[in-house]
Amino acid sequence: MSTDAIVLLKNDHKTVEKLFKQFEKAGEDAYDEKRRIADSIIEELTVHAYIEEEIFYPAAREAVPETKDHVLESVEEHHVVVWMLSELLGMDPKEETFDAKVTVLTENVRHHVEEEEDEWFPEVRSAMGRKQLQELGQRMIDARSQAPKNPLELKSAKA
Repeated sequence: MSTDAIVLLKNDHKTVEKLFKQFEKAGEDAYDEKRRIADSIIEELTVHAYIEEEIFYPAAREAVPETKDHVLESVEEHHVVVWMLSELLGMDPKEETFDAKVTVLTENVRHHVEEEEDEWFPEVRSAMGRKQLQELGQRMIDARSQAPKNPLELKSAKA
């Protein structure tokens, strides 16, 4: 398996996108399935945001200083997402706003992913090079186990 940091982040993006599609295909009354999918989304996005905020963003900002504004914007996008995740955490899937909250979360994350993959990752890749991205990726893999379970424990929750 590749330890390239950008490949790892893109793989996380694909995993979450699959979960979003599963949620969108779940039947209107598939409450247990929606709860299970939402819990997976919460876990995946919390871990992903943690490794980005703790490891990837600081390294990328150092390697490509002109991406400072992108990093700051990304942290603010995380802030919105983690608060939505925290609301979903304890929410009954039968509540009328549950599906709407997941839909808005999905739209926010898809926008964030598009910006990262289309605009930012190519700059970081060209600035860092393969060896540095592999070392960074290994640090990110190692840090996954330290990620909080509660999205409100992420740095961006307090941003």
